[in-house]
Amino acid sequence: MIEPAQPRPVVLITGAAKRVGAQIARTLHAAGYDLALHYRRSRVEMDALCAELEAARKDSTLAIQAELADIERLPEIVEKCISRYDRLDALVNNASTFYATPIGTITPQQWQELFASNVQAPFFLAQAAAPHLKSSQGNIVNIVDIYAERPLPGHPVYSMAKAALAMMTLALAKELGPEVRVNGVAPGAVLWPESGKAYADQAELVARTPLKRAGAPQDVATAVLFLLRDAKFTTGQILKVDGGRSLAI
Repeated sequence: MIEPAQPRPVVLITGAAKRVGAQIARTLHAAGYDLALHYRRSRVEMDALCAELEAARKDSTLAIQAELADIERLPEIVEKCISRYDRLDALVNNASTFYATPIGTITPQQWQELFASNVQAPFFLAQAAAPHLKSSQGNIVNIVDIYAERPLPGHPVYSMAKAALAMMTLALAKELGPEVRVNGVAPGAVLWPESGKAYADQAELVARTPLKRAGAPQDVATAVLFLLRDAKFTTGQILKVDGGRSLAI
């Protein structure tokens, strides 16, 4: 008797159109996951990514456009994923806003924008996804930052938002266990920001890193795959992927 084919696991990734998010998508897709890929404005990049992945495996991607600051509509992102795939095995909260907020110049709008993408949306997406993840014995990976532990000068609001995301990772590991594992990845210098801190001291920064080099998006993607697929007795942990840089901050 031929055994029925097992459904592929499904992962929802936020901020997946480019940079680290796109590499996470490629890595998980190659590992056999079907993907629900959130994007905000990067429609061209998302279309290209979906075409690339669909060429490798048909009917394996779903693009979902959404503004993560619109808190009332966050459950719709999960609902679209369930409507398409009828399951959800993992959530990767990757989307992030990053820019400087020197003290004395910070506005309520900046506060709301940085907290909305870096911790508010991850929490309410996790809450909406939790019943489905419990059914699948699934898990969540949050992309945190080494600056959640030691603040980046000139970026207090971003650092505080990432610190809240780190605590959310620990709290949800307790709240959602034993059915759902919740972990985080804290990258160091992997990609220089498109905006925000210019990192004019890139060479000096890398020189102070024990591995003496910058990382790559694949380093983060590999860590995410490990936590999702292989680290079955791991929850409430934040894995630093920083070349040892956090030792020198």
